[in-house]
Amino acid sequence: MSTPESPSAEVELLSFRLADEEYSVDIMSVREIRGWTRATPLPHAPPHVRGVINLRGTVLPVVDLSVRLGMAPVPGDSRNVIIVVQVGSQTTGLLVNAVSDILSLPRSELQPPPDLVADGDQSFIEALTIVDGRMIRVLDLRAVLPDQSAEAA
Repeated sequence: MSTPESPSAEVELLSFRLADEEYSVDIMSVREIRGWTRATPLPHAPPHVRGVINLRGTVLPVVDLSVRLGMAPVPGDSRNVIIVVQVGSQTTGLLVNAVSDILSLPRSELQPPPDLVADGDQSFIEALTIVDGRMIRVLDLRAVLPDQSAEAA
């Protein structure tokens, strides 16, 4: 890795479930975790954009992470949660089935994913790690989040 941090540096991840699979994001990008709120649909939005919600006076887009990753949609009920993440100046809600855990592990335990993806634009997995026998995928939020400036054009 080209990061200035040493391989022994700890990384904290927020893990969550999508269907029967476990994913995670860097906890530093997480702003809050909200209960399910029905999103207001927007016309001509991409299929993975559930709509928008009002977050304390700010219009927040909500991405169905399952659809974005090519899986069946999250049902959208009281058991589901919205993880509010920020990447750069962009804040987005990620609809997931449930939050699992906060993981703290050495950066050296993160393995690069195998280079199996034919379409480079769809490589959403930044790293893989195994915790208690479970394979957990670490998402690259910059790749996952829709580029709002490009979609608005």
